[in-house]
Amino acid sequence: MISITIIGSGNVAQHLIKAISKSDTLELVQVFARSKDSVSHLVAQNKIISEASQFKDADLYIISVADDAIPSVASMFPFQNKLVAHTSGSVAMADLSNENRKAVFYPLQTLSKNKEVNFKEVPLCLEAENESDLELLKKVATAISDKVFEINSEQRKSLHVSAVFVSNFVNHLYHIGNKICNEHNVPFDILKPLIMETAHKIEMLSPQDAQTGPAKRKDTTTINKHLALLSDENQKEIYKLLTKSIIDNGKKL
Repeated sequence: MISITIIGSGNVAQHLIKAISKSDTLELVQVFARSKDSVSHLVAQNKIISEASQFKDADLYIISVADDAIPSVASMFPFQNKLVAHTSGSVAMADLSNENRKAVFYPLQTLSKNKEVNFKEVPLCLEAENESDLELLKKVATAISDKVFEINSEQRKSLHVSAVFVSNFVNHLYHIGNKICNEHNVPFDILKPLIMETAHKIEMLSPQDAQTGPAKRKDTTTINKHLALLSDENQKEIYKLLTKSIIDNGKKL
């Protein structure tokens, strides 16, 4: 059994706790959380700690906290030469404390506490300072996911930026579409088959080949009608910027 301690109680931490707890080859030793109530529905009370002095021995310590808190959390451990990984997409492995062996255990997925995911389908991006630590990370990763990748810090940064475009920004566009529907008394549910088909298409086509719409066709009449309909100036600017990007991308063909 590989013993693991989780530091954190947010979205990523909670999904990791669930995935590790289901594995036959991994043991969740402890969860470090400022508030026991935040993870008490997932972990036995005697496994939840809130003081650094309470850490037990483990093979791997996974820090799953806000990016700007990672360096300070990594420096609080009352031990040396243990394997410590963080789960961030944008923080370099080098930002961890030099007191312990550094690693990264980055789940590339949008994770919300109240939305279950099949963790076997979550890509896990791994990085470590030496081969033996990387092998241990691989054993942990393959115990909870079928999609495991070795990704260095520079590659991970580019992945994280790409993820913001294809997930966070796209979800915000859903929000804008929902607002426009609400303003005109149209059910947003009508758009859901379109959303699903757009996502499914890129399983067979490149995003460039899957592109459709008035900007792709350079249909200025329709584009101008859309802009006239939009009353929110911020929405207009987003529409113009994305339209220009699609048109400019077509010019490079």
